[in-house]
Amino acid sequence: MRIAVTGSIATDHLMTYPGRFTEQLVADRLEQVSLSFLVDELVLRRGGVAPNITFGLGQLGVGSILVGAVGRDFDDYRSWLERHGVDTASVHVSETKHTARFLCTTDTDFNQIASFYAGAMAEARDIELKPVADRVGGLDLVVVSANDPDAMLRHTQECRDRGYRFIADPGQQLARMDGAGIRELVEGAEYLFTNEYEHGLLLQSTGWTHDEVLDRVGSWVTTLGPKGVQVESNSQPTAEVVPPKEKQKGDPTGVGDALRAGFLAGLSHDLGVERSLQLGCTLATVSLEADGPQEYQVERDSFLARFAEAYGDAAAGEVGAKLR
Repeated sequence: MRIAVTGSIATDHLMTYPGRFTEQLVADRLEQVSLSFLVDELVLRRGGVAPNITFGLGQLGVGSILVGAVGRDFDDYRSWLERHGVDTASVHVSETKHTARFLCTTDTDFNQIASFYAGAMAEARDIELKPVADRVGGLDLVVVSANDPDAMLRHTQECRDRGYRFIADPGQQLARMDGAGIRELVEGAEYLFTNEYEHGLLLQSTGWTHDEVLDRVGSWVTTLGPKGVQVESNSQPTAEVVPPKEKQKGDPTGVGDALRAGFLAGLSHDLGVERSLQLGCTLATVSLEADGPQEYQVERDSFLARFAEAYGDAAAGEVGAKLR
């Protein structure tokens, strides 16, 4: 399966605050917030939604095509991704802007406060998918993840015009887009991905009912944090998948991207939606145990052992027959 993953490409600046954000909030002063947190640690990581997903696919032996916009400072990052099975030939390089930056602080309760500088990402709106498809011999699935909003809308419209199957995964950009834009982004998606908060925000912003969303997409996948994930559609009963228990908790940044990578890997092997979500939940758990969205490694035997413990030997055997 030829999978193109579009979305933000960024460097993550991850900080740890040894306290609770909520303890610094004054209930009757929320209209005038001025907060500063002295952090214990600063770590620079490779990140961005799209490369996080493509890296996860590579960990499971599935190649993919990265589509996005970067600055001239991308060379080291490009080499890293290519070493992990990612096709970066369709990444646009800006002549004037730096690669995007994500700055995130995590407290002891794993709450996060983040800022995002778009930089070269704004030029992603100039990327056309057809040359990508022509270069690789066609596209079987396009993931439209959080990116420049105009780029996201262009990609979904091109998918509809050219008949490319696509996944709508708007993520944090739901908060920036208006109802009309979100409706345009979602219409016709084979899969729609949101978390619990985004689930409600999408309904509020579009004015659609829950059933009206399901009328417009093939399946709606909602991630539920530590409770796992559920998938709904008009054609199948609602299914829920609980993740394996983590051995330890690292930085949660990128855990959702790992889940999506595992899900896509399952689809690429025709494992079915529920089994693919189980694969995604297992990869997400492995990611959670590492500090950073691309700092984990998948060791086949131990990965399958954890999968079997969570979902049974038969399920693990089915996945193991496909997993390289």
